[in-house]
Amino acid sequence: MISLLLAMDRNHVIGLNNDLPWRLPKDLRFFKEKTTGQTVIMGRKTFESMGGALPNRENIIITRKQKEFPENVQIIHDLETVIEWNKENPEKEYFVIGGGNIFDQILPYANRMYITWIDESFEGDTYFPGFSEEEWNLTSKTKGEKNDTNPYDYYFIQYDRK
Repeated sequence: MISLLLAMDRNHVIGLNNDLPWRLPKDLRFFKEKTTGQTVIMGRKTFESMGGALPNRENIIITRKQKEFPENVQIIHDLETVIEWNKENPEKEYFVIGGGNIFDQILPYANRMYITWIDESFEGDTYFPGFSEEEWNLTSKTKGEKNDTNPYDYYFIQYDRK
């Protein structure tokens, strides 16, 4: 199963200057809970923005660049590889975690989306692509706890492809 995992604001902003434009620790905890022990797939810029491989996960980087990467990551050069893996192992969940260009390309093949939707507008330079809610079932929506360290209204939303 190809699952997209992301946080975005009202305008589909997902990034600014290769970073998140907000601080939302509960979302980071949700991300960690979902992906620990799993396979995460990301573009090179997303990998570089994190400063290294995510611990306790299989880290896969999609890139056309021929450069040195740490030994604890796997490099692939196209999304066709992910699509083939999904056909061969449909019961396994592959978490695609960004960035914008990767989401654009893989969205038509995705089976599930985990979106932390932040009810706020932020400045951004990277966006999640628009999608038709007619193609997706809203399977869960949970309001996150707003407090001093999580200062926005936000929701954990799951969509499954119809």
